[in-house]
Amino acid sequence: MGEAKRREELGLPPREKKKEKKTSKNQLNKILNKYPYLPFILGFSLLAILIIDLINYYK
Repeated sequence: MGEAKRREELGLPPREKKKEKKTSKNQLNKILNKYPYLPFILGFSLLAILIIDLINYYK
């Protein structure tokens, strides 16, 4: 007799599947996986700030 049938006869709910917890020690990887375009946005923002600062310096 399988566990599913035994649990059904006892009136118990089906067994929940265990989820493996990924313990990533590196939070940067988690952020980069969630927002893959973040480095490009930050890079272009920094480049724009540097160009604007350079233009204001030579005025």
